Amino acid sequence: MNNRIVREITPLTEDDFFIILDHINAKFDFPIHYHPEFELNMVMHSKGRRIIGDSIKDYNNADLVLIGPNTPHAWTGHEIGARVITIQFQPELLGEKVMIRKMIHPIKELLERARLGVLFSQETTQNIAPRILQLSESSGFDSFLEFLSILYDLSISRNQIMLSSPSYVGQFDISKSRRIKLVNQYLHDNLQNTIKIGDVASLVNMSTSAFSHFFKKRTQRAFSDYLNDLRIGHASRLLIETEKNISEVCFESGFNNISNFNRSFKAQKGCTPSEFRSQQKLITKY
Repeated sequence: MNNRIVREITPLTEDDFFIILDHINAKFDFPIHYHPEFELNMVMHSKGRRIIGDSIKDYNNADLVLIGPNTPHAWTGHEIGARVITIQFQPELLGEKVMIRKMIHPIKELLERARLGVLFSQETTQNIAPRILQLSESSGFDSFLEFLSILYDLSISRNQIMLSSPSYVGQFDISKSRRIKLVNQYLHDNLQNTIKIGDVASLVNMSTSAFSHFFKKRTQRAFSDYLNDLRIGHASRLLIETEKNISEVCFESGFNNISNFNRSFKAQKGCTPSEFRSQQKLITKY
């Protein structure tokens, strides 16, 4: 990552299940950063912009997001009296043998989604906020049990939104299928080049039509849409983490012309590549 994105050393120690940081009158002066711990961040009494991976979106009043390890993130705010409560915890919170238990599966799946950044609905935020506020004022074993209860309730809550694109945060292994893994590797190795579905189908010894059906069934995405998402995610990373110009980003991401790149990028991100970079740079000033 470039110098606009910093590695944060959190105060979490090996002796902690989790820590809570309560920022009253938050200044939002910390740059875009990442760390190997999970983070549940609740922003209150503020509005501004939030960056999670390659997602740059406005937020208003109450914002509750779970962020996975090493996913870049930051908030800007514009209100006096903003309050930010941050809960950080280790990836090994419960241990591998506990996480495979059926009862814990919802939490396990939530933590897996968190690498993209999970935004919780306003209804969920309103219901959970008082419990997070109370948790920030408590300690001891009961606080640990309540934290697990909060995680579980968040895991089964409705209308969760994944924020970052999978390709930006590196979550490429979307399937245990050997064929899908082989295809993913080929796509990432050849992203800058012209990629034909027939060539990819041949790679896994399938006809084009059979591969198209197989791929959509496994990934829930058409091959062309999936490839486009990978390219947009790669372009977003270059825009955030490098100083390469738009033309360089375009061709290094596998787009054959600027017009097509701008059109595809705006369709997915809601802004042009230039606007996306400008928004990201504005956040780094806070």
